[in-house]
Amino acid sequence: MPHFPALILALVLTTYWGRVLRLVYKIRHQTGRNAHFKPPEPLGRLLRLLWVPIVIIWISLPYLAAFVAPDRLPRPARPLFISPLLAWLAAAVAIAALAGTLACWKKMGKSWRMGIDPAEKTRLVVTGPYAYLRHPIYALSSLIMLATIATIPSPFMLAIGIFHLTLLQWEARREENHLTAVHGQPYVEYCLRVGRFIPRSRQPFRSGP
Repeated sequence: MPHFPALILALVLTTYWGRVLRLVYKIRHQTGRNAHFKPPEPLGRLLRLLWVPIVIIWISLPYLAAFVAPDRLPRPARPLFISPLLAWLAAAVAIAALAGTLACWKKMGKSWRMGIDPAEKTRLVVTGPYAYLRHPIYALSSLIMLATIATIPSPFMLAIGIFHLTLLQWEARREENHLTAVHGQPYVEYCLRVGRFIPRSRQPFRSGP
């Protein structure tokens, strides 16, 4: 019998990253640009080379945990402890985070990108989820990663999680530097009033006077 919370996490991750690839194709079809699946900047390309294997392992480990008994897993991939209640709660959080991410992607529309192009200026989105958080997609991705660690608390999964979360923090700051250079003072004011990953206020951000 499969480990159902791990299987749910695996399906959430497959849906999440499958949707990312679908968005890349959609943006390319709508705008003629590749949504920076392969970023134009050298640092972005280097980060992508690091990130792709992390994502593949992240998706694979829950499938492995779902169908292989814990005592048959390689020791680094073997859970340090097993908590069915925590695993089910984590699976529920992952489903909710996926639903929130789908809403964020819809709000971004044609402005969604996977990477940074210093020569490109996209529309600044500050409404919907972005009125409360500067990086709601990254925040929700972090929640899904934490849910995966809670479901499969193995040394290997923990290492993957730390690496992914660190890269998200770094990428968020790189994007903010880029958007500040592109949009100037309006984006600076937005950053001052809206939290990066945690809301600063229950009141949504409103641009303009």
